[in-house]
Amino acid sequence: MVVKVNKLVKRYKDLIALDHFNMEVKEGEILGLLGPNGCGKTTAINCILSLLNFDKGEIQIFDQKMTPNSYEIKKQIGIVPQEVSVFDNLTVKENIDYFCGLYIEDKHLRKQYVDEAINFVGLKDYLKFYPSSLSGGLKRRLNIGCGIAHKPRLIFLDEPTVAVDAQSRNFILDGIKRLNKEGSTIIYTTHYLEEAEMICNRIIIMDKGKNLVSGTNEELKSMITTTEKIVAGFSDIDEEKVEQMRKLPHVIDLVKREEDYIIKFENGINNLSNLLEFIKDNQLTYTKLYSQLPTLNDVFLELTGKELRD
Repeated sequence: MVVKVNKLVKRYKDLIALDHFNMEVKEGEILGLLGPNGCGKTTAINCILSLLNFDKGEIQIFDQKMTPNSYEIKKQIGIVPQEVSVFDNLTVKENIDYFCGLYIEDKHLRKQYVDEAINFVGLKDYLKFYPSSLSGGLKRRLNIGCGIAHKPRLIFLDEPTVAVDAQSRNFILDGIKRLNKEGSTIIYTTHYLEEAEMICNRIIIMDKGKNLVSGTNEELKSMITTTEKIVAGFSDIDEEKVEQMRKLPHVIDLVKREEDYIIKFENGINNLSNLLEFIKDNQLTYTKLYSQLPTLNDVFLELTGKELRD
């Protein structure tokens, strides 16, 4: 087991940030750590990295107890924080060389690793650029290059695609999958749930300091009430008919989103047929009608609720 967190408790006076939190990460996984704002993700990561003291529990990395003085363990860890954390007065190459040098003393090996990291994040045309002259996507790639240049066995990626364009996001996600194929175990946090669906082997959803569920995408989807969604658009439906539609068999939720109605069902059998029969009996005209399987977003909202978080 690469990471094992057992019954972790962290308090800030009367606030319980982590409430007997458990987590296991197997070698070779990309583990998605998801949760709403304030759920405890950052606190958990900081405790795992021994950047933050905690009240109770145990943390092991590479089957060894993790402490602030576990330098041999820390040498095998890479961290890519959410905020771009590079030196503005150093060039792209100088930044990556500096961070790699914190772990790799041999000059020849360090040069090799720095060159490989630069090629990996696609910044060889920007070696002499300073961070202030880079676009948001390039800064994110520099941030990643600094965090992974020393070839860590375990990498923490905290929302690495925030505020980047689609091309940069795809480049970063492809790079994460390549890091994993090359042997790195990855813990990945994001608010973009479609990213977690794309790249994570297993996902943990946490809230209020607790691990709510963990499993693969399909395992998580099988845990929730919603088994099918139907998206329907109508040219001639009134509120009375909408309320009647809400009372169809197995409907657990119906919401209007722009011009469409999203109908959630708890039983995936004959739902579309029942809806078509309702449409025919009421002489309605539909402009759109299709079925969807539940998404990770459905799992997330059902487990953590729909209310806004700070």
